[in-house]
Amino acid sequence: MEKRTFIKLSTTLLAMPAIAPLASWVPDKKLKNWAGNLSYSTDRLHPASSVEQVREAVKKYPKLKVLGTRHCFNTIADSTDNLLSLNAMDKVVSLNEKARTVTVDATMKYGQLAPYLDKKGFALHNLASLPHISIAGACATATHGSGVKNGNLSTAVSAMEIVTAAGDVRTVSRANDGDLFRAAVVHLGALGVVTKVTLDMEPTFQMRQYVYENLPIAQLKEHFEAIVSGGYSVSLFTDWQKSRVNEVWIKQRIDKNAGPERGAATYFGATLAKKNLHPIAELSAVNCTEQMGVPGPWYERMPHFRMGFTPSSGTELQSEYFVPRRNAIDAILAVERLRDSISPHLMISELRTIDADNLWLSPCYKQPSLAIHFTWKQDWASVKKVLPLIERELAPFKARPHWGKLFTMAPAQLQSRYEKLAAFKQLVHEYDPKGKFRNAFLDTNLYGS
Repeated sequence: MEKRTFIKLSTTLLAMPAIAPLASWVPDKKLKNWAGNLSYSTDRLHPASSVEQVREAVKKYPKLKVLGTRHCFNTIADSTDNLLSLNAMDKVVSLNEKARTVTVDATMKYGQLAPYLDKKGFALHNLASLPHISIAGACATATHGSGVKNGNLSTAVSAMEIVTAAGDVRTVSRANDGDLFRAAVVHLGALGVVTKVTLDMEPTFQMRQYVYENLPIAQLKEHFEAIVSGGYSVSLFTDWQKSRVNEVWIKQRIDKNAGPERGAATYFGATLAKKNLHPIAELSAVNCTEQMGVPGPWYERMPHFRMGFTPSSGTELQSEYFVPRRNAIDAILAVERLRDSISPHLMISELRTIDADNLWLSPCYKQPSLAIHFTWKQDWASVKKVLPLIERELAPFKARPHWGKLFTMAPAQLQSRYEKLAAFKQLVHEYDPKGKFRNAFLDTNLYGS
């Protein structure tokens, strides 16, 4: 498809409202993920609307995987045997104002929870680019937003309820379970079925968002830390061409007032946008969150896309690699050297920072990180040839791929990046001794050679 045709089609689809959640769960001959690049290996999708029904399904089926909002681009949630849908379990269970925690059903989406919390006077510390993802799924794969002092979404988890392979219900918490908790939060679906998640809250706050265009790479090399620290959350979008970052999205907390002065015309050589922009400049910004410094609630500024709309047609592929933030510039320049190989297949890249955490299988375990994200055209044959080039260039920095996105890294290399992997696999054996929740993805990437 020609670029102009693609842009026109995408813009049309961007204007369409989100499909009703229940409609997307009507089984058909081929269950697909959100992007449409993956057909699941079975259409045996079993619904559960209570913890007791989850326990019954877990006891009944020898092999089972949970299928959530289907935003993963690889087979991490796939099964050749049985899939379990908790789509009906998406309610707020309780809100503890004194402890500043909220407990929710696992399949609740951030876009559902955020307005509820705001009305109660509370907020989450961060959100991902898309508000349409489930809380349990996002935490299981260490999905993230941006901000030098912001941990990924999993770091807000203070407790989880899990149904194990034996059908037992266990609760693990930060307060009571130490290493067990740190191992279990980013669990990749290997420990059991998460039925409830408890998240930390903070008082609600207002934000504003500015977008700047054409940041010179030379400025990024000289002032990287200052640039990415210029707001509560900062995202850099680039197509790796013309020695520049196409767009800089700066999300400011009004109560903390970090970032460029209100309405500053330039930002490290980039110029203030004169209208709302889409991360892909050619596309309409109609479904993007409000920019131009207009104040608004935290949940209407931290995502890139508005809550009430499907952000794109979904016809894309995604990859992402995490490197230590101390290596950020060297890693960015290493990828830039591949621009002529990357650009023909790329829609846009996004650079974001994430603070370190202590969650065993988090890509940010013990290291403040830079995430280098690629949104690809949906051409896996071509992307599959480019990814090894990127992985080779990022190898000196011991890059860790996003668990839910596309990568070609050899299992032995991937495993070597996680110092607690052996201990995690021992925990998996304790929770799931017969491999009920194992699938090809886990067999290959956690156990393969």
